Amino acid sequence: MNIDVYCDESQSDVFASKRDSARFLVIGSVWLEKSCTATLKQDIHLLRERHKIGPEFKWSKVSPSRLAFYDELISWFFGQGLELRFRCIVVAKGEVDLVRFHDSDAELGFYKFYYQLLHHWIDDFNDYRIFCDFKKDRISGRLQTLGQCLDASNLTANVSGIQWVRSEESVLIQLADVLTGLVSSKFNGRVGPLGAKAKLAARVEKLLGREINHTASSEKKFNVFRIKPGGRW
Repeated sequence: MNIDVYCDESQSDVFASKRDSARFLVIGSVWLEKSCTATLKQDIHLLRERHKIGPEFKWSKVSPSRLAFYDELISWFFGQGLELRFRCIVVAKGEVDLVRFHDSDAELGFYKFYYQLLHHWIDDFNDYRIFCDFKKDRISGRLQTLGQCLDASNLTANVSGIQWVRSEESVLIQLADVLTGLVSSKFNGRVGPLGAKAKLAARVEKLLGREINHTASSEKKFNVFRIKPGGRW
């Protein structure tokens, strides 16, 4: 089976940030069969055109005037069943020892958690193409190293490619942004009781039948991995 994975992150600078409000790093991903990619992209393009949304949608753009679009996007996502899945990893800044485990390198730590996000959903005998929202690294080549590590550690699967894609060029990365941003806002306490984002979060929780929080590893549709460094799932 050929699988496409589209990734985005929220609070990627959390390990180096001094802001008290930045407590959790969240890296998210949407997973789908390559054979479904064109159809699902077209669905999103049509939805965006129907609501007269510009070239890029994202969590930071959720507003009362655009709530109908985002609400329908969320309903559409859940309507796809397991053909379209979401997984994210949530990392608490206060639980990460950069000095001891990451050579005092926040960027290295970030990529190690990126690895944990992807590695556990790579299945035997599948081929994976991974597309990541573009970010400028301090040390070049780290994304390629991530791909090599994933390929080497999954001996019966193949990671055939990993590359940067600018979010404005991919509606599936934009979808990953919305879902990742939502989870990040919940964990970082940035979804208030009112407003468009609160309504969208409530909509997701209604469709899930539970609060947005850590899930069991067996959860396949909306998987939230609240990693405990040095511990278990």
